[in-house]
Amino acid sequence: MAAGDDARAKIQRLLVTGDNRLKQGVSPQKARESYEQALELAREAGIEDAVRPLVEIRLADLERLARESPPPGPPAA
Repeated sequence: MAAGDDARAKIQRLLVTGDNRLKQGVSPQKARESYEQALELAREAGIEDAVRPLVEIRLADLERLARESPPPGPPAA
């Protein structure tokens, strides 16, 4: 596998990992970390322009979810 293909596969895995973390109810911060890692890897591989729009959409969704989510309440007794 060529280096570019390897980078693309890792980026895809990071994006899917972030998506899955959101679907599974894991901390949105963990999803954000996956997305940001994907963007950093894309930057290093020279394909940031192709990946940035995908990451920006996901980060915007995280911001929207953060605005719509009620603040955590006190623990149930």
